Amino acid sequence: MAFRLKRLASIHTLSSVSRIVFSITQTRKIENLSAPRLVSAIISSNWFSTGQRASNHSSTEQGTKVHLECALNSRLENGGEDDQQDYGRWGNGGGTFHKSALIDPSAFVEVGAVVHSECAVGAECHIGSGAVIGPTVTIGQATKIGYNVALANCIVGDFCAIHSGVCIGQDGFGFYVDEQGNMVKKPQTLKARIENHVEIGANTCIDRGSWRDTVVGEHTKIDNLVQIGHNVVIGRSCLICGQVGVAGSVTIGDYVTLGGRVGIRDHVNIASKVRLAANSCITKDISVPGDYGGFPAIPIRDWRRQIAKHRQILKSTTTISVA
Repeated sequence: MAFRLKRLASIHTLSSVSRIVFSITQTRKIENLSAPRLVSAIISSNWFSTGQRASNHSSTEQGTKVHLECALNSRLENGGEDDQQDYGRWGNGGGTFHKSALIDPSAFVEVGAVVHSECAVGAECHIGSGAVIGPTVTIGQATKIGYNVALANCIVGDFCAIHSGVCIGQDGFGFYVDEQGNMVKKPQTLKARIENHVEIGANTCIDRGSWRDTVVGEHTKIDNLVQIGHNVVIGRSCLICGQVGVAGSVTIGDYVTLGGRVGIRDHVNIASKVRLAANSCITKDISVPGDYGGFPAIPIRDWRRQIAKHRQILKSTTTISVA
């Protein structure tokens, strides 16, 4: 009896009891949610409340209660329990998937990855933690998706490698000025298509199309930090080095090599088997295969002659000024 009285004495008020019961009930409700963002919100709330406990014990319970209520309210605002029940936990890896998605049983979806509605994921695919596969995305067999990849409005072929942080299928950069002088966004309604055996380096961005699909051809290899604009069509077996920027509606042939930090203006056509030196800038069509360089890009021999002539002029000018 004395032990029970001691436990009751540790509970100061009836409101404290009600808060404890409320917190336990809400926590059990949250544990039934399958959406990872809500679970992570509760985990973050508990961690934050633990940190608060060391500095301000009196505000801990209320803070946790508010976070739990916000999580439940956001669940109801997003369509209620029925919408959340459409998602489940994938047995091979523990990731989250929508029940309308078509996922091969051999595909591995890591914890923290989300596969949304009406997606198709092929055999032997591997989807890393933090990756988000948007609605209606198709991924071919044996393709590897790295951490924190975002795929939307796109089709990815077989045996591809998409490294961490890549974004494919977001809106392109297209605007126009209307009659009132306002900047208006052009509709971006088409897809990005990544063909078979393509490798895309970390933090590369590939925009979806507006008047034609954005296409990356088979066996093309793309380095880190590359920007490919909307409506771009890249041929097969191309090499694109880091920090290349390709503006919208560019057409690139097969077996093209772009050195680091090459820039290509919009609506330019580049023939097959063209190689561009690093830091080059293409401002007009290139119709003849070969090596090019400079700003604007010209045949590599002409560019080297220009560099040599420029050095001679600088040298002679320096000699005259000294004399």
